[in-house]
Amino acid sequence: MSGWSAEDVPAQGGRVAVVTGANSGIGYVTARELARRGARVLLACRSEARGVGARDRLVGEVPGAEVEFARLDLGDLASVREFATTYPYDRLDLLVNNAGVMALPYGTTADGFETQFGVNHLGHFALTGLLMPTILATPAARVVAVSSTAHALANIDIDDLNSERRYRRWVAYARSKTANLLFVHELSRRLAAHGTDVIGVAAHPGYAATNLQTAGPKMAGRGAVERFMRVGNRFFAQSAEAGALSTLYAATAPEVPPDSFTGPSLAGWRGSPAPSWRAPWTRDDRASRRLWTVSEKLTGVAYDVLKV
Repeated sequence: MSGWSAEDVPAQGGRVAVVTGANSGIGYVTARELARRGARVLLACRSEARGVGARDRLVGEVPGAEVEFARLDLGDLASVREFATTYPYDRLDLLVNNAGVMALPYGTTADGFETQFGVNHLGHFALTGLLMPTILATPAARVVAVSSTAHALANIDIDDLNSERRYRRWVAYARSKTANLLFVHELSRRLAAHGTDVIGVAAHPGYAATNLQTAGPKMAGRGAVERFMRVGNRFFAQSAEAGALSTLYAATAPEVPPDSFTGPSLAGWRGSPAPSWRAPWTRDDRASRRLWTVSEKLTGVAYDVLKV
């Protein structure tokens, strides 16, 4: 894994990938490099203007790339269902659940869920479940959840998943990223029980310069915090190009094991992809099962094809 770069992504000809939040940052780089290696890539983005713009930019950078845009708002389960219903292919080799929000002021999704939990976890949970029949029909397919080292700040509170008792933006973010890892843990258990060669894995970008860091402070009108984040992005963060390597590795490297967590090698901050530390609570079987059951109820999406 030492020195692994985008040039090491294996050939992806004949494969189909969906990347959520692919209009910018790590998602865009992930989509571009998969397309560069021959994958047909569907950019799943909330904004049509930004999604179409990203598609056009990507084709300009990778002439001949097979790239399409489809609208997906992870904060609206009706949009998630429409995306899954109109999914145009009979296979899905890579589902990269990359889109996310971070440390936003308190808000709710279209379905009434706390925004960070609703977008970062429930939206992707529903999307994966609705696409699961197609994923299972694709040999050696992968589901990749993009989490964060910030998951270590907080475990989920199964009795207050929507932060109704008290909202702290960074705790809510951490809980949503813990939920991503618990999802992969339970998904891996269920896939193994069904004897399929499909695997679920997770990755994180370390400290990468994207618009994720500034969106929350900007929404809250916290100018000083926004400026601080911009300075951090400029002088301390690695690029989105480097941050995407962990996702690309988790999505394509042949030796990646199920339920693994890949991140930058240097203190989880920057560097080549490597196995990453994760909090013990993200491998808690009971917690992952409980979160799965609650998520099915909240979203109305039952993973009937993976019942155990």
